[in-house]
Amino acid sequence: MRKYLDANIIENTKDMPKNEWLIKRKCGIGGSDASSILGFNPYKSSMAVYIDKICYAHLLKDLKGEKVSQNSDCHIEKDLIDKFISQDNEISYKMELGNKLKSFVASEFMLKTGKKVRNINGILRNDKYPFAIANIDRAVVGEKAFLECKVTNSFNKKEWEKTIPIHYQIQMNHYMAVSGATHCYVAVLIGNEELVIHKLERDKEMIDEIMKLEEMFWNNCILGDKLPMPDGSNDYSKTLDILYKDSKEEELILFEAESILERYDEVVKLYKDFEKEKKAIEQYLKLQMQNYEIAYVGDRKITWKKQVRNTIDTTRLKKEHPEIANKFTKTTISRVLKI
Repeated sequence: MRKYLDANIIENTKDMPKNEWLIKRKCGIGGSDASSILGFNPYKSSMAVYIDKICYAHLLKDLKGEKVSQNSDCHIEKDLIDKFISQDNEISYKMELGNKLKSFVASEFMLKTGKKVRNINGILRNDKYPFAIANIDRAVVGEKAFLECKVTNSFNKKEWEKTIPIHYQIQMNHYMAVSGATHCYVAVLIGNEELVIHKLERDKEMIDEIMKLEEMFWNNCILGDKLPMPDGSNDYSKTLDILYKDSKEEELILFEAESILERYDEVVKLYKDFEKEKKAIEQYLKLQMQNYEIAYVGDRKITWKKQVRNTIDTTRLKKEHPEIANKFTKTTISRVLKI
């Protein structure tokens, strides 16, 4: 079996079709999954990772070729599969363009630094972390390091100028854990006009914490088939609405929820206070702008413009044309939580 540093290359991806690669990467926790599990990924929730992996866990095998999971049936409801898995399997134009630009970023990195990089063309696994996989963009020749190529728009320039965003730091440390690399480089093309390069050293404490939480997630949620802990995401709410859409008119005593409800009351009060402060700030800005539509505070642009909105007067429609109103009335059923 081919190796890269401390990792085994378990799949050769050089000529692998993109759709097949998308399936293969579901058979373990990847770098971007790590930040989702830890709650730092702004683009993907831990629930999305759970749904993404649960139907493919049985495909993961250990180094001896034995199955790690016995979950051979995907019991997740079709609505959830359609919401998470089907969408994730789609190869978007943005994804294809980003992959093509990575070659340009790698070339620019070599030009700027004088370092050489090469393709690995494989999915990595380390026997120390059988639940984890890694797909690195390039290996840096002559160093125990890899290069990660990123492409972002100009709106994220401040986020990248001086440091690496935390969710990408987690991703890089995940890759260093799996590969055994001592450091890595992250080259990001910002707005197709500027290349920023960062070097990140291996952080043992961060790696230990990341891999501990990943292993807990894998054992409890994927192999143990338990839902992840609530994370406040819309994904989690929608999943609960789908899984528990049917209700029964019976009562339940929750013995361990008193402290949670106390915290809920505290959060509600804080939310109201912050909402009031937010409105006061908005009112102050409107007071300063008066009849002006556009204002600037440093490089921040503020607008207060007229907005036309057309709505149907349903009360009048029901009164004057009840047959039409009834014809286009749609009834939906959902469960509403009241505290």
